[in-house]
Amino acid sequence: MFNFSRIVDLNKVSLTNLLLLPLSFVFFIVSRLRFYCYKLGVLRVYYSTIPVVVVGNITVGGSGKTPIVIALCHHFAEQGKRVGVVSRGYGGVYRQDTLLVTDSTKPSECGDEPALIASETKANVVVARRRSLAVQYLTEHNLVDIIISDDGLQHYAMGRKVEVAVVDTVDELGNGLLLPAGPLRELPSRLSSVDIVINHGGGDDAKVSSHLVAKKFINVVTGEEKSLDGFKATRCYGVAGIAKPKRFFATLEGLGIDVVQKPFSDHHPFSDKDLNFDGGYPILMTSKDCVKCKSFATSQMWYLAVNAELSVDFYQQLESKL
Repeated sequence: MFNFSRIVDLNKVSLTNLLLLPLSFVFFIVSRLRFYCYKLGVLRVYYSTIPVVVVGNITVGGSGKTPIVIALCHHFAEQGKRVGVVSRGYGGVYRQDTLLVTDSTKPSECGDEPALIASETKANVVVARRRSLAVQYLTEHNLVDIIISDDGLQHYAMGRKVEVAVVDTVDELGNGLLLPAGPLRELPSRLSSVDIVINHGGGDDAKVSSHLVAKKFINVVTGEEKSLDGFKATRCYGVAGIAKPKRFFATLEGLGIDVVQKPFSDHHPFSDKDLNFDGGYPILMTSKDCVKCKSFATSQMWYLAVNAELSVDFYQQLESKL
């Protein structure tokens, strides 16, 4: 289990990190002033009559939040609740204050993560630059019984009932420094104030843990399904436009696949030219990338379906706080 008491990992601090420390100090002062302005009522906080569960983190980069949000959507839907999800819609080009994601909404409009959540759940997904406006939209239109925020732990204009922080137990908190010298959005002490900390990828000793479990391969065009050994000993292109593509490639290689790695930047806006590879090998991608490729997909393209499996203790803790 990750030791949250550690502040700085000197083994991960470079000269560049040290040179950026003055900017990190400025970042700390500005972020603290902003926090206390909301806490003292100088800046307005929107409190919904609907319970809001924030699933966020204190670091930049992927930590496995979106699969957890999807798992929560299924959990509450099984209880007969109408679920809403709010997101900033990173990478989306929408211009309006709020955008309700529908079947006709393009991932380029709303962002890849909201598009994925909408396609994999029956949740009402709303994106907004200010998440509080998305919460207000869902509340005023009486669309939901519970709201989940995909990220937004630091969006203090959005009132919340429960705070869930996700910590990647592989990268942990990086070098333990604030932006831009390190990956931290807030100090590690922030983790002691949230309601639940999920150790993503945590071992058996983690109090609350989550794991991404690969289920099957699905063809993007035909919907055909293949088992996890369906591409064993087969040369395939591995495509990943996520924060940590090497993990996806390692998963594929762990399934015995001969992977030709094709990494892209996180939230990359894919086009058909990006996937025009020589050789004609199957193209394997993440579900997050898949939603951006459906308009030009070919039967050569497959995505790996995964589920976030959370420890039973998590749902027990969550229900007790709602």
